[in-house]
Order: sequence, then structure tokens, then C-alpha cells
Amino acid sequence: MGVYQYRDLKKPSGGLRSLPHKRKRRYAMGDYFVPTVLGDSRDVRVKRVMGGNYKLSLRTVTEAIVNDPKTGKSVKAKILAVVSTPANREYARRNIITKGTIIRTSAGLARVTSRPGQDGIVNAILVEGQQAS
Repeated sequence: MGVYQYRDLKKPSGGLRSLPHKRKRRYAMGDYFVPTVLGDSRDVRVKRVMGGNYKLSLRTVTEAIVNDPKTGKSVKAKILAVVSTPANREYARRNIITKGTIIRTSAGLARVTSRPGQDGIVNAILVEGQQAS
């Protein structure tokens, strides 16, 4: 089931009295938020979006691709825990991963730079001063 996200219920601007009647269209449909959770396996769902394109929605994840900015090298690291999330403090308690989340990996503390719910992958960059030892 989708979520209707069109702009027909907002107040019109510029002195207009009312917006013309429009039918609901498929392109105006959204979707419910399904969080990416730290889990036991990797689960990816494929969604068709506008223009015939596809989005990969990551549901559960175990590993992240972590980039070290000092050396410029990337390594696949196991995600150990979710430390904090700027989007919502409750997400850290529930192990939900979004863009900007600080995660503890086998390579050290890293900040997620991708959007796992829309990219289908967790890319992260090591946080300064918290390199792996």
C-alpha cells in the first residue's frame, strides 16, 4: 500500500482561490519508511521507481564498505554496533542505520555516507582520531 504525497491539500499561494481538481496519479505515490536494521544476514528488496528505474532497499545488513581517508583504501568490515544516529536518538537503540549514523565496525568507528534504504549498500568513512588499532 502506498502513501499519497501530492500537494493538493496545502494552501495555494499567490492569491489563488483553489487548486484545480486533479486525480491521484501513480507518480504521486510514496512508500512507507522501512528501516535498515543491523541483522544476521543481508536482505535487499528491489523497487521500481519513476522512469522504469530501480531502487535497492536494504532491509538487514551485516557488513559495510569502510573508506580510510588517510590512506585512501577501502575495506569490507563487519558492523558490530550502532553508536549514534543524528536522525533520531531512538534509532541507535533499535540498531537502525541511516545516512550519518556512527557505527562501530571491525575497522573502527565510521560514519555512514550512503542511504541504505535507497542505495542498497552501506558505505562509510572512518571518523578522525578513531582509526583501527
